[in-house]
Amino acid sequence: MKVLRSVSEVRAWRASARRVGFVPTMGALHAGHLSLVERAVRETDAAIASIFVNPTQFGPSEDYTAYPRREAEDIRLLEQHAGAAVFVPPVAEIYPPGDATRVTPGPIAAPLEGAARPGHFVGVATVVAKLLAIVRPDIAFFGQKDFQQLRVLQTTARDLRLGSEIVGCPTVREPDGLALSSRNAYLTPEQRRDAVALSRGLFAARELWERGERDPRVLRERVRELAGGGSVALEYVSVADPVTLAELDTPAATAVISLAARVGRARLIDNVLLGMDVADLR
Repeated sequence: MKVLRSVSEVRAWRASARRVGFVPTMGALHAGHLSLVERAVRETDAAIASIFVNPTQFGPSEDYTAYPRREAEDIRLLEQHAGAAVFVPPVAEIYPPGDATRVTPGPIAAPLEGAARPGHFVGVATVVAKLLAIVRPDIAFFGQKDFQQLRVLQTTARDLRLGSEIVGCPTVREPDGLALSSRNAYLTPEQRRDAVALSRGLFAARELWERGERDPRVLRERVRELAGGGSVALEYVSVADPVTLAELDTPAATAVISLAARVGRARLIDNVLLGMDVADLR
């Protein structure tokens, strides 16, 4: 496996590759990330992942310095995937001295995580636009767990004509339902047990939907009934249009239920799609 650390090395690698699949990550890899890499290997001629903890998407009080960094372990995990290269740039390679240009997403970035974490999606859209410009992949794969991020990047790639298809892949979960996240490492054993309430609430609302319930107010309340408690402090529960992320007030044919919560020092997000699959979004 090739470990690339500069833009020039990536471009030299890209010049000899045909159909390229790309998986951007911030490292601390888990089975969810690896499922994206496996799909990139399976569906393209050459797969590459990136490991880069992006400073511009963290707010002043967020966990940039504490964010888990396990480069050597991550590279060993990626080595198990034949055909995958990895781009591990230093910060100055992505944000060189004098760097000042930022990508400001449109209205889809305003609610939910955009409201809770001002500036977050500017950092996300900027770094992904940079990485797509460097790697020039045919397809980039992102997980459904970060649903708003997926939709922001799909609209950014479309609007800026970046030339890469942004494909969403289903959330990978623990056997008890908790969505895999690098931030799960922050949880104590008790908090880890409590955190399962998040997926429990989402799955209960999905069951209501499958039985015919379409009132967004009922679905929101069902999540709130089951997803909080113990060390879980809910920040928001949303039932929204899965394309625009506009909050729903009346029944609709499709929806995304998403939530965010504090569990100890971890901030966790999760979601379920109703009436459609993540592969339907482009």
